Amino acid sequence: MIRIKSKFGNPKSKIVEYKIPERAAVWVNPGDRVEKGQPLCEGSLDLKEVFQLVGKAFTQRYIVKEIQKIYASQGVAIHDKHVEVICRQMFSRVRIKEAGDSHFSIGEIIERANFLEENAKLKKDKREAAKGVSILLGISRVSLTTDSFLSAASFQETSRVLIKAAIVGKEDKLRGLKENVIIGKLIPAGTNFKK
Repeated sequence: MIRIKSKFGNPKSKIVEYKIPERAAVWVNPGDRVEKGQPLCEGSLDLKEVFQLVGKAFTQRYIVKEIQKIYASQGVAIHDKHVEVICRQMFSRVRIKEAGDSHFSIGEIIERANFLEENAKLKKDKREAAKGVSILLGISRVSLTTDSFLSAASFQETSRVLIKAAIVGKEDKLRGLKENVIIGKLIPAGTNFKK
């Protein structure tokens, strides 16, 4: 058990206790100054907790560093940009807190681009914008929350995704690479692509 006394914010200096696994090596000593997000012992950090406490940039750097450690231990060198693409997708969703005048539902998880686009339309029409919070999702969950039901169905939980799309009468706009490959169309990329 590690006890940390907070010296900032509350004048009554609250003591917070953290349970440490018995066999874990402790990385802090009595009297050390501990920053938010700093590991107290060996082992992986809880990504959602780190994101909530320290923010997106720190969490993304931590994910990239940890993934690079795994590949380096196997003697494989991967440029950071490849891992950063995956990281960006993990942070690309927003959970709706207040729907405002939008078509979103409270608790719905949507792509950040759609959230920003809808809010821009609402502000232009002088209507109440939706409010949402950035969330961190695992890459599998991100794939299932895409706008394209064809893309989501090709990944996992095919029956559930297709049934849900059929019930709500969803239409796939075929904007991504994967859904265009599935139906045999040219992909929206390259020199022949026109918006």
